[in-house]
Amino acid sequence: MSKKKAVIGLGNTLRKDDGIGIFVLESLANSYKREGIDYLNFGIAGFSLLHRIKDYDIVLLIDGINAGLPLGELKIFELDKIEYDFKGSISSSHEIDLRAVIEFFRKMGVHTKIYVAGIQVADVSYGEGLTGGLRNKKEDIVKEVGAFVDDRLLKEF
Repeated sequence: MSKKKAVIGLGNTLRKDDGIGIFVLESLANSYKREGIDYLNFGIAGFSLLHRIKDYDIVLLIDGINAGLPLGELKIFELDKIEYDFKGSISSSHEIDLRAVIEFFRKMGVHTKIYVAGIQVADVSYGEGLTGGLRNKKEDIVKEVGAFVDDRLLKEF
């Protein structure tokens, strides 16, 4: 039996680069949509996201992050291995503490395997659309995330 899978975009499209997770999700849903995977826009969802994630076996969250990386750099990692992948602090661009999310998931007994496609952002001030630097990298990011979906998400049983 195949596992239930989802790709979920997070972010606020009214806060410039913070919308990158939504813009990438929309591009994937239009150009890279794969059968057997749900594509969901959760915008700036808070804890309601946690209740929905538990319905899936495998999830890929796409979100803007602040990790001190070059603008537009993509890092894909398993959420429960974040402490190994990033030596310093990492947070969602809308101030979600990813380490706190891990602990909350563990305490709730959620067994969903969660990957995060974190994209380094720069400007999350109010305004519509991505900043030029990130907008220029969006298509490459979409291709990389699409390849991860094909090479990893679809192959997990």
